[in-house]
Amino acid sequence: MNEPNTSVEAYEPGSAVKLPGKLGEMSLTMQVLTLAMWPLLEQVLAFFVGMTDILIAGRMATGAERIPIMDAMALGGYVAWFLFIFQGAVATGVMALVSRATGARDSKLASLGLGQGLWLGALAGFAAFLVLQAGTDLLIHWMGLTPEAAVHAENYIRVLAWSGPIAGANFAVNAALRGSGDTKTPFISMLVVNVVNVFTSVLFVFGPEPIGGMGVQGIALGTVVGWIAGLAMVVGQLAFRKSEGLRWSREALVFHADTILRIWRVGVPQAIEVAGMWLIHSYGLRVISNLNQEGALGAHFMAVRLESMSFLPGFAIAAAAAALTGQYLGAGSKEMAVKVVRFAWKLAASVMFVMGVCFVLGREALIGILAPGSELHVTLAAPLLLVCAITQPFFATCIMLKTTMRGAGATRLVMRWAFSSMLFYRIGVLWVLSSFNLISLTGVWIVLSLDLVTQAIVFSRLHFKGHWLDTKV
Repeated sequence: MNEPNTSVEAYEPGSAVKLPGKLGEMSLTMQVLTLAMWPLLEQVLAFFVGMTDILIAGRMATGAERIPIMDAMALGGYVAWFLFIFQGAVATGVMALVSRATGARDSKLASLGLGQGLWLGALAGFAAFLVLQAGTDLLIHWMGLTPEAAVHAENYIRVLAWSGPIAGANFAVNAALRGSGDTKTPFISMLVVNVVNVFTSVLFVFGPEPIGGMGVQGIALGTVVGWIAGLAMVVGQLAFRKSEGLRWSREALVFHADTILRIWRVGVPQAIEVAGMWLIHSYGLRVISNLNQEGALGAHFMAVRLESMSFLPGFAIAAAAAALTGQYLGAGSKEMAVKVVRFAWKLAASVMFVMGVCFVLGREALIGILAPGSELHVTLAAPLLLVCAITQPFFATCIMLKTTMRGAGATRLVMRWAFSSMLFYRIGVLWVLSSFNLISLTGVWIVLSLDLVTQAIVFSRLHFKGHWLDTKV
């Protein structure tokens, strides 16, 4: 295909291709920044909530008693990701459909995407709940946790699983709103989730009995209550919305097979991809759990949480770019879709590079905040942040290109190439090295980083080839 003009300045408001609403009066730069602002604030909130969970867990005990709690929270955080596999797949399908409908000015289809997404998201979350209730014991056994860590992990996971259906519905509704260009309402919804989550988690753990003193179960219960509050807020807001934009309609909430199939067609490859990623990552987590390094799992979890300081802004920018990509493709402009991705790619890489420098300079202080007085966790986690810093531009490339390809509906393409790299590095290479006891926690992170570098190269090539622009939704 011919290479499109990729200069951001080439676009001016009032050009031949205009998006609906206020976005149509903005330059491309302002479109990306406007749509990224609320998701960025949302990601910042999510970061602080995740950090609050660690801060609470890290202060529930000291010394040797803290190690199994942090190891359990590491597995709990990984299980929380599992809850979002199916919900995320539905959300991807919903956003792809609604963004295309918005770009084509098809308000009826956009409304159908919202209504059908609500039910599909709740159903996906309920499926995740059933899997976790049935498979928690097997997962804990497979990870090889110590008996003390296993007890904490089970207590946390079984309560957290109840958030599945509520979070699934919330994810789908927020994705529909983002696809329509409304990123402020999802932010407010997540603000409610996060504020309620933090307040109730602290209350359930450190408050007076019988409300307090619940341990890690209190942290999980706070999460459940937070999701209930967030869903109630966004459903109510849409019910009483008087301005232009998405809103509930009786027709859209009734079963509509064609819309569900369209969401399903985009979302299923995403579900397969992320489920595969989860299983692949679980093997890496098992390798870490079985290293001859006490506290390795907890240190890994701390490093991942700190690393999220960089990739959460990257995801916010990518979410904005994905919504705009879908809208421009719906409006019939592949050239503008490409321009969106290229500009957002540069922006995300720059932000994440700066964060990488911060990791290098402040790594020991950051770890000390999470686990005060724990020299063990500082020693194990500090080298991980160095590895993380080096790979930030490659990580940004993976986030941006994979997210925007999904936003365009090319989930099968992303799944095929992402799997190939992950299976080679995160299963093959880790299996060989761990089988011969040739790997440490830092070595595991180096292998994971090589996977990111490889994926960045592959998806850059796919982006420039341009076939992802022709995906049908």
